[in-house]
Amino acid sequence: MAKRKNLLLICTDHWPSYLMGCAGHPVVMTPTLDSLAHNGVRFDHYYSECPVCIPARRSMMTGLSPRHHGDRVYSDRMTMPDVTTLAGAFHDAGYQTYAVGKLHVYPQRDRIGFDDVSLQEEGRYEFGTVDDYQVWLGEQGYVGQEYTHGMGNNAYYTRTWHLPEETHPTNWATREMCRQIKRKDPTRPAFYYLSYQFPHPPLVPLQSFWDMYRDEEIDEPWYADWNWSRDIFRLCAEQANPYTEKERIRARRAFYAQCTHLDNQIRIVIGTLRECNLLDDTIIVFTSDHGDMLFNHGMVAKRSFYEPSACVPLIISGKPFYDEYHLAGETLHKLGVHADLMPTLLDLCGVPAPEGMDGLPLMSNGEHPYVYGEIGTGIKATRMVRKDRYKLIYYPYGNVIQLFDMEADPHEKCDLAADPAMMAVRDELCKIMMSEFYGSDMEWIRDGVLVGMPEEKQPSKPDFGLYNQRGYHWPVPQAYSNLGKNQ
Repeated sequence: MAKRKNLLLICTDHWPSYLMGCAGHPVVMTPTLDSLAHNGVRFDHYYSECPVCIPARRSMMTGLSPRHHGDRVYSDRMTMPDVTTLAGAFHDAGYQTYAVGKLHVYPQRDRIGFDDVSLQEEGRYEFGTVDDYQVWLGEQGYVGQEYTHGMGNNAYYTRTWHLPEETHPTNWATREMCRQIKRKDPTRPAFYYLSYQFPHPPLVPLQSFWDMYRDEEIDEPWYADWNWSRDIFRLCAEQANPYTEKERIRARRAFYAQCTHLDNQIRIVIGTLRECNLLDDTIIVFTSDHGDMLFNHGMVAKRSFYEPSACVPLIISGKPFYDEYHLAGETLHKLGVHADLMPTLLDLCGVPAPEGMDGLPLMSNGEHPYVYGEIGTGIKATRMVRKDRYKLIYYPYGNVIQLFDMEADPHEKCDLAADPAMMAVRDELCKIMMSEFYGSDMEWIRDGVLVGMPEEKQPSKPDFGLYNQRGYHWPVPQAYSNLGKNQ
């Protein structure tokens, strides 16, 4: 009987597809990911169909689109749908299943099908849960000091990590995963999910990785003429407005440093697999829940369908993968979305797939004729269709349509929506997009034509909470410790 394959799924937070050496980036250093891609395959048209943490992870863990798993907004009090999860499918097939890091589900201690979880939730006390990293940090004598560096969890100011190197959340997650690899049941295959918090802000790289970029010329953000042409673009850029040009370059330097730190830590996990004689039987997959605009087009963070936010890495590597597919160093241009991840991983390991998933196994012959994305239902709601070389982005606020030729214009600088020569492409993608509408989206159509919602200039809103700034976490703030009991 053939030996059953193990699977290591590595997920980061906020990592854009283009930000790797193997994707051609001229500055960022990712030798480990480059090696995985060199010995496996990299998908370069793989999208987060709802580019914000919770909906993206629901698609990854269920194989469902936002329409069917229920969240296209960011519903942090929504329980998982009553379906077989990715971990549940592996468990039912006899796998040992273990997760380390960020799950971002509700309730926070829901294991979503894993046998066990070592949880690290970015200092979230909103639901009365203290996670495993916070407990460990306290045991090392640093009770409540995870965020005393003072950098915000959704802000782009930066400084280096303020505690000893081994206390950094990235290092903790790596150690926890290595410990679980060493504790593997030798009679069962394993599915490991390593979910890193970074490079998501706070931008607090270790000094050693910050220093790696000290003498590097950091590439500047790209902009386009359309960036300031409509009120919706102003609204999308509001979070980036406070930063000076110097702070923007420092933020990119720190972000790159955090990427290289992660890349370095993945080496340790791979080394542990090798030393435990598991590497030759393990498929390794790398992805991210969504990307980060990193000041490109004057924007930061996620929640948009421009490439830095919505197009994410997907690398599949490992000896079992090569033995079956005989692919190494290939870049695959097949369209994919996070709903494809679950059926793809189950297919790679020969695990039966539950019925009803929206996704397709990406290593099969099946292909999406197009991919659809959706985020939000209010003023900043955005929809996307990618088909062949073209991408259409739609903002109902102001009824704004954008069209980009992704082959000729990968940085989305030239909006072709008003080009008479592109009307047939625009009309085709609009028709596809409207066929995907449901619920309140239908209000944006009248007599079969997109009308959106009125562009009534929105005032800037003050942010007294500094984009969810964390504080000193000891003792647990009473307002938070009781909150989960009342929801």
